[in-house]
Amino acid sequence: MDYNGKRFRPVQNSDNGETTQETIFHYQQTGNILTSEYTGGNIKRGHLIGLVDDKGNIDMRYHQVNVNGELMTGICASIPEFTKEGKIRLHETWQWTSGDRSKGNSILEEL
Repeated sequence: MDYNGKRFRPVQNSDNGETTQETIFHYQQTGNILTSEYTGGNIKRGHLIGLVDDKGNIDMRYHQVNVNGELMTGICASIPEFTKEGKIRLHETWQWTSGDRSKGNSILEEL
């Protein structure tokens, strides 16, 4: 799976998450290394880095500054599926490594 140049938007997130439908992720991929910058909604600026396996699953780490000026960090595992329209939908399980260290789930869809 090649995520290079693709953009994603959250369509669902746990209550303890910070991303919203206004948050846009811009993915770049070289080999199996994935990076992204993201902003919008509750996020002033965020970055992630991850590894993509041969099935398109992503093991990532992220850090972001929210609208309250807090630096937040976390880990995330994403599993892709394809929608009927042929777009990628990412099912994510994540955990904060800062703050309360709580866990959550989110779904991102390709724009």
